[in-house]
Amino acid sequence: MVQAPQRTAFSGPALIRLLARLTDVEVPESSQSLSDRLSQWLGWTDAIALSSALNNAPPAVAAGARAFGLAEENECDRVRASLAKAIVGDSVFAAARRGGPVAQARPHDASAEAPVDYAMFRQRYLAMQQAMETGVGSLRGRLRAMLAAKTPAMARLAVVDAVMERALSERERSLLAAVPGLLAGHFERLREAEQQALAGAEASADAATAAPAAPIRPGAWLDAFRKDMQSVLLAELDVRLQPVEGLLAALRTS
Repeated sequence: MVQAPQRTAFSGPALIRLLARLTDVEVPESSQSLSDRLSQWLGWTDAIALSSALNNAPPAVAAGARAFGLAEENECDRVRASLAKAIVGDSVFAAARRGGPVAQARPHDASAEAPVDYAMFRQRYLAMQQAMETGVGSLRGRLRAMLAAKTPAMARLAVVDAVMERALSERERSLLAAVPGLLAGHFERLREAEQQALAGAEASADAATAAPAAPIRPGAWLDAFRKDMQSVLLAELDVRLQPVEGLLAALRTS
């Protein structure tokens, strides 16, 4: 099995740790506090809007909003499960089945003669990101509306969340859009490592004195890459759901 390069251990979300392990980019862990980093991402208009949300009188409690209960909890679980299922069940990220008509029908299988193009994986990753952004954004908006109908303090929190979403969404989109590009290097390294291993095994087989080597299954690198990309997408889903988890926690205590 081709192994990814070992990187410096990072703290933080699983997404950051995975990317640090799978990529060859040496990025020192930031010494800045979270508040300092956020201040660099907020423009002056965002800062004014956030200050107003925190310091002005809390907004009036919205009327007629649906109450939060078990049905809403279940809906949150359904959205999470649906997005995770779309990632896990996507044929592009599924490991190839060896032998049989299913494997023969897969045009992107590494066992085929044609080389595998990373562009297909990039496009699918971006499509999954769009689905996550849409699904999580809609859920976040619904939870925020429920929070605004609770108490003035909770209504203030809903306004703060809306301001932060507007202020950080473009930055978040830009940073996450770079992930497929980072994984392209991992794709090429795995492919090249297997090609070198196969060439070495072939040379050893031709040598009369060579000891028998463990067989290398052609295409194993691509199954490893699919699994890695799938893991990164699931870790990204967890990051995107963090604001939703915060809103849920507030709703449960109100």
